[in-house]
Amino acid sequence: MNRDPLAWARLGQKLKQARLARGLKQSDIANEADVSLASVQSVEAGTVPKSRMPITLGPIAAALGWRAGSVDAVLDGGEPVIDSPDGEWQTVVADQRQLEAEHLEGIMMNSMVRAMKNTPSGEIRAATQNALDELRRQGYLPETNSVQPSTISENP
Repeated sequence: MNRDPLAWARLGQKLKQARLARGLKQSDIANEADVSLASVQSVEAGTVPKSRMPITLGPIAAALGWRAGSVDAVLDGGEPVIDSPDGEWQTVVADQRQLEAEHLEGIMMNSMVRAMKNTPSGEIRAATQNALDELRRQGYLPETNSVQPSTISENP
């Protein structure tokens, strides 16, 4: 079992964010998970268990829509997987603003190049910039007032 206090603090934060995103109180989750309010408070506080994984943790995570294995994934530095309303699963990223614009631009450019093999690089760059601008408008990336240098070089 992971005993890292930072991992448990991260888990508590993600559980709290998931609860707040659903507009629920701690007592709502306690009732839905059939656990005590103190259990929910302890988990959200990031309390490291003394000996073993708390048996209340699974029902709390399930009450928030987290799939089995999500708690371990978060403790290991990953993200929870939740059930979406359409029955599909999705990985939850708690704060999209943590994405580095240049890193995201590189990922998008590489993906577009693979998908659009005979498209001129200028058109790919413009499409990438449009996507980044939309992510900024929607708050997933911070607004910038300056030009960000590209880490991708153009082929002659």
